[in-house]
Amino acid sequence: MTSLFVLLNSVDIAHEWMKLGAAFTAVIAVFGAAYGISVIARSAIDNIARQPEAGSDLRSSMVVSAALIEGITFFALVIVLLTLFV
Repeated sequence: MTSLFVLLNSVDIAHEWMKLGAAFTAVIAVFGAAYGISVIARSAIDNIARQPEAGSDLRSSMVVSAALIEGITFFALVIVLLTLFV
């Protein structure tokens, strides 16, 4: 009976570690997206300061790039949630 208890207890501990790993993965995904968007914004602002006439083109490409990064981040968070609850 004690070996069954140890086995069930280790499954519970492994499930808690899985939750911790999923949370850590979500944090890494969100921080990576925030860093990527900040790099895009910084580059766009620098280039707009150099060439103000190209501002609308740079702004639109910046928005598209930020949207792609947000999409990848959303996909990563969905995978984390699926790992946690399924």
